[in-house]
Amino acid sequence: MKVGEYVKKGLKNFVEGEAEGKEGSYSEGVHRVSVFVKLEDGKIVDCKFNSTKRCKKLLAVTDYMCELAKEKGSVPTKEEILSNFQEEKEKDKMENRVSIALKALEKALS
Repeated sequence: MKVGEYVKKGLKNFVEGEAEGKEGSYSEGVHRVSVFVKLEDGKIVDCKFNSTKRCKKLLAVTDYMCELAKEKGSVPTKEEILSNFQEEKEKDKMENRVSIALKALEKALS
C-alpha cells in the first residue's frame, strides 16, 4: 500500500492534543510524535498518537504501528510495520519514520 492511500482511508488512532495512557514522545529534526499507550496485565490494549501533520509517512506508519500494537498486545517490529507499505519507493525515509514512531512507543512503555 502507498502512504497516500493509507492516509486517505483515515487515521484511526490520531488524536488532537493528548489522550489517556502513558505518554512517550520522540523528535528528530522537524518530525515529532507522541504516543499514548494503555496497558492491562502488561499488554497494550490501546494506542493513540499525535504528530506533526506535515509528514504523511510519519502519520501513516505511526497509525499502523498503533493498530499492530493493539492486535499483538506488544511492540511490533520495524519489518511488520514496513510490510504494509511495500509500494513506497523512498525506503530510507520509511525506515526513518518507523524508527521515530517505535522510539516514541518504547518511551511510553518505559
